[in-house]
Amino acid sequence: MPTVIAAQGAVLDRVLDATWPTLRAGLNREAYGRFHAARMKTSWGGHFQRTFALIDGEDILASAERYDLAGVFDGRAVRVCAIGSVWTEPSPRGVGRSRVLIDTLLDDAAREGAEMALLFSPTNIDDDARNDFQALPVSDLTLDVTESSRSGAPMTMVRGGEERDLAAIVAMGRARAEPVRFHLERDIDFVQYAITTKRLLAGLGSANARQLHFFIAEEGITAAAYVIVSVVGHTWTLEECGDRDASGARVGALLQALIAREPVERRATIHAWLPPRLLPPQITIASAMPSTGTIRVRMLGSRVIVPPLSDDDVLFWRNDLF
Repeated sequence: MPTVIAAQGAVLDRVLDATWPTLRAGLNREAYGRFHAARMKTSWGGHFQRTFALIDGEDILASAERYDLAGVFDGRAVRVCAIGSVWTEPSPRGVGRSRVLIDTLLDDAAREGAEMALLFSPTNIDDDARNDFQALPVSDLTLDVTESSRSGAPMTMVRGGEERDLAAIVAMGRARAEPVRFHLERDIDFVQYAITTKRLLAGLGSANARQLHFFIAEEGITAAAYVIVSVVGHTWTLEECGDRDASGARVGALLQALIAREPVERRATIHAWLPPRLLPPQITIASAMPSTGTIRVRMLGSRVIVPPLSDDDVLFWRNDLF
């Protein structure tokens, strides 16, 4: 009889061996193991991330990461169980096994008090498991940044982001999230975990394959705005941003400053998810299309969200994809 267990020691090594070919994120096998271990050593990862496997004797049939999150839904604090990095053994024995694993993890989470579930694996899982969830309505945006009419960067005090900025980042995020129906509750440990994850991907991958930019616009010595941007070739991904100014003008200025540092021969393509009502005056949306099932959501118990969530109801950063 297949059994779900917490993957530790030799079982965890076997899970990483199995999942690396499909979930490698640009890392070799050794770096993939170091990536997993380093995330688990963060304050947030050590408390709220766990790896599980569905085993039958010595065979691993499926595996997944479970994340225990805090969220706000319709003005009320809720516990959220997120499932990511789902892997199923690629043979007839694996058919239907991801559904068994996901259902078991969600049943356990519901007994522990979770009220919502997020699923972060659009592929590599059984269709019937995905069909119990609704796609979280977020839009994939391509952004154009108006370059400053002056030569060079705008006159904005810019510096690299530091750990001392995290409290200000959390405060900006909570103010921005307050009007929406659903968002994650991002404390200092969570934000640090998200940034560390992207730094690890840049640092453990092939040389110069990926970079991470974390920049602050400050007033006095306090962060007033920030951007976190992943760079792969000529593609930038705005992982998250924040601004004490509701207009987001400092975010726009930060992006202008980053662009001014780059050679003029070829401007980067900038992708992003943006919260409702955040469009800095220096930015226009070149294209927008619904994200294709990157995140799926359901209530635990009733399973249905009434009324359904719309784009304006959700704040979710790319930096929070697991």
